[in-house]
Amino acid sequence: MGADEIHAASRQCAAVMPKNDATKSLITLAVAQVNAVAESLANLAREMNRLAAQLPEYPVVLAFRGVGEILGPQLIAEVGDVRRFPKKSSLVCFAGLEPTDNQSGKFQGDEKISKKGSPHLRKALFQVMSCLLQHSPTNDPVYQLLDRKRAENKHYYSYMNAGAAKFLRIYYARIKAYLDTLEA
Repeated sequence: MGADEIHAASRQCAAVMPKNDATKSLITLAVAQVNAVAESLANLAREMNRLAAQLPEYPVVLAFRGVGEILGPQLIAEVGDVRRFPKKSSLVCFAGLEPTDNQSGKFQGDEKISKKGSPHLRKALFQVMSCLLQHSPTNDPVYQLLDRKRAENKHYYSYMNAGAAKFLRIYYARIKAYLDTLEA
């Protein structure tokens, strides 16, 4: 299919706006609104990053693979102070990533997560897992778990939840150890 044929086919599928001043002003206004929203989001991201950079754990969080200047402050904000959790499993439970029992008698159902925790934290963790899957750092323990679960033909949510839970356990250990060294 040539370029002319694609163009002709696309003109039949998409609504064509009339070429007049009203259409031009509507498009100009829409572009200005999109640019204003994008600028506001960029300002919010800069402010989140500036505030998060004041916290002592900020450089440790940014050192994690898959975590950058956007996801780092989100993780810090959603988790808060890790010292409020008595153990790693408490943080995993807070995120709603702990498995639930789904069995009755001889029936053994699929293992699902509780989802009782923070949906915003789970979303940020899924974004970190997606980054790890895209970049495939073979020496990262979380990626190794994700890769192993995928090789076992586990369901997408199964290996993403397992990876997120492992990431949180490592996050807890590193941040807590770092904060403890600062106090000593």
